[in-house]
Amino acid sequence: MDSLKSNCDALVIGRVSDSSDVHGHENATAKHHSKAPSWLTAFAPADALVMEEEAWNAYPKCRSVVKSPYFSKFFMSIDTVHKADNGYSENVHGLSEDQLAARKVEVIDIASAATDYWSYIVGRNNVDLSNFQSARSGRGPLLEGWQDHCSPVMTAYKLVTIDAPYWGFGSRLEQALMAGERSLFLESHRNCFAWIDEWLGLTVEVLRELEQQSDYSLNMKLGRPCSAESWMTQEESPVEGEKSVA
Repeated sequence: MDSLKSNCDALVIGRVSDSSDVHGHENATAKHHSKAPSWLTAFAPADALVMEEEAWNAYPKCRSVVKSPYFSKFFMSIDTVHKADNGYSENVHGLSEDQLAARKVEVIDIASAATDYWSYIVGRNNVDLSNFQSARSGRGPLLEGWQDHCSPVMTAYKLVTIDAPYWGFGSRLEQALMAGERSLFLESHRNCFAWIDEWLGLTVEVLRELEQQSDYSLNMKLGRPCSAESWMTQEESPVEGEKSVA
């Protein structure tokens, strides 16, 4: 059974304008992760297992790219498309015929509660969504077949692409990361619904302020100097085309 070490240790938030229109106007984050299977230390020193993640949020589309400075050939991307449907849209990512043939589709039901190893590592929300109802919106409970009966409903279509072309551990690493991402998707979206009364009605400006406070608190905890951007108001934030650097 794999064990994991530490977690995300840095966060930088900034506004970016992408002229290619691939991401459009977006919020960008950069993160450093040192969470890795313990068996991987047999192939590299622990301090070399830092993953660098860049994420672009241009809702309803999002993209994350994870790379490793030590394993230069490693690549992982997560492309997300949010649609106001019940999960039955076909090929929302516009994949080619070859990509569709290689694709494996898995439906993740947020009303389910995983009890596997990876859900333990990611952390589990013990709220039973089949008995939960939002006090502010009245949404819930999520009973069997809720996808076809609840309104409004939204599906997050996630395309995970992993390439670890390394003999001896590449395939195992790909499988471990895929299982970990599945648990992360399940728990994060379960939390999103279970915490609906905390975020419902928040404006984009308030959410950005909370992100900045999170960035500041994390850097303080790590004993790192905080950039001026951490406490910028929206009006003081970097102009479009510039990216904040901590």
